[in-house]
Amino acid sequence: MVRRRLYVWEVPVRLTHWVNVVCIAVLSFTGYYIGNPYIAVSEREVYGLYFMGLMRFLHFATAIVFTVSVAIRTYWAFVGNEWASWRGLFPFLTREGRQNIGEALKYYFFLRREPPEVTGHNALAGMTYMFIVMFYFTQMITGFALFGVLHPTSIWWPLLGWIFQVVDVQTVRLIHHIVMYLILAFVVHHVYAAWLVDMEEGNGLMSSIFSGFKFMPTSRRPDWIERGRRNKQPAER
Repeated sequence: MVRRRLYVWEVPVRLTHWVNVVCIAVLSFTGYYIGNPYIAVSEREVYGLYFMGLMRFLHFATAIVFTVSVAIRTYWAFVGNEWASWRGLFPFLTREGRQNIGEALKYYFFLRREPPEVTGHNALAGMTYMFIVMFYFTQMITGFALFGVLHPTSIWWPLLGWIFQVVDVQTVRLIHHIVMYLILAFVVHHVYAAWLVDMEEGNGLMSSIFSGFKFMPTSRRPDWIERGRRNKQPAER
C-alpha cells in the first residue's frame, strides 16, 4: 500500500509528551519514597541527614515542571491543529465519535481484524486521555494542597487550603497515591497499545512521537478535504 507522509504531532505536543514522561518517572520514584522511605542512608554521608529533604525538593521541583508542561499542552489543545484539539477527548459528544468508539472496542475485543485507521488518536484512546487529564489535575491539586500544609506561608495554602475543610490530610494523601498507581498502570497499557497499533497499521505511530510524521494510506483523503467535500454536497430534499 502506498502511503503519504503527514505532519500530525506538532512540536508542543511532542515536547510536552516527553517532559511528562520524565516528570511522571521522577515524581513516582520520589513520591513513593516520601510516603515509604525504603532507602536507608547512613548519617555519616554528606547528604545523609538531608536525604529526605533532597527527595522532597526533587519531587516539588519536578511537580512545578510538570504543571507548566500540562498548562502548555492545555493551551495547545485550543490553538493547535485538529489532532491536538481538546475535542479529541470527548468523542462521545458526536454521533461519529460514538461510532468510532464502537469500532475501536470491536478491535480490542477481537470482533474485527484490522484496527480503525485514524490520523490522530482513535476515539477510544481520546476518551481514555480524558481520564488521564483528570488524573493529572487531581495530582496537581492534591499535591500542591499537601505542600501548602507544610508551607502555610506559600501561595498554595490560601489557594487550596479549603480542601481540608472537606476531607482530611490523610485522605488527600491517599488519593494522591492511588492516582499515581492509576497513571502508572495507564503508562504500561499506553506503551503496549502504541506498539500494537504501530505493528498492525504500519503507519509509524511510535516514530511519530519523535518526528511528528505519520504515514497514511494515499487512498484516504486528509480530514480537512473530507470535511470540505461533505460541506459542498447538496442538502437532501
